[in-house]
Amino acid sequence: MDRSRRTQEDPDLGMLSGRTLFGLQRELFAALAEQGHPRLRPRHGAVLAYLDDDGSRATDLAARSGRHKQVIGTLVDELVELGYVERRRDPADRRAKLIVPTERGRDFIARSDAILADLEAAHARAVGEQAYAEFKRVFRLVAARQAALTSDAGT
Repeated sequence: MDRSRRTQEDPDLGMLSGRTLFGLQRELFAALAEQGHPRLRPRHGAVLAYLDDDGSRATDLAARSGRHKQVIGTLVDELVELGYVERRRDPADRRAKLIVPTERGRDFIARSDAILADLEAAHARAVGEQAYAEFKRVFRLVAARQAALTSDAGT
């Protein structure tokens, strides 16, 4: 079987994960654009998806998202310019900065959460509630195992 046919008929985990991620991102960001957030892109999710309401340190965002701290810094700069986050002194460590969502950022996060909940509910209805719950349970295990393997390799 040639590669192009195999990728369609029997895609591997990477291909399935990529299709799922990119499809969800397209649908999510199209809906967010319609709801008043047209300038944000999927890359901004590395910050906004992991941002605590009372703020997070850039190093924590990097660890949660699996991105390098320099990438997070660049994304935070973009999000500050777009009005979604601001940098504040960390009251627990005055040398450190917290990345804190603005009102616009909190609106984006709330809308994202609602859209993703709707997308997940639609998938659960399509394949069955139990099948979807089992899929998520197993997918969490696979994702955790992959993260542990990557972490053990020092990358």
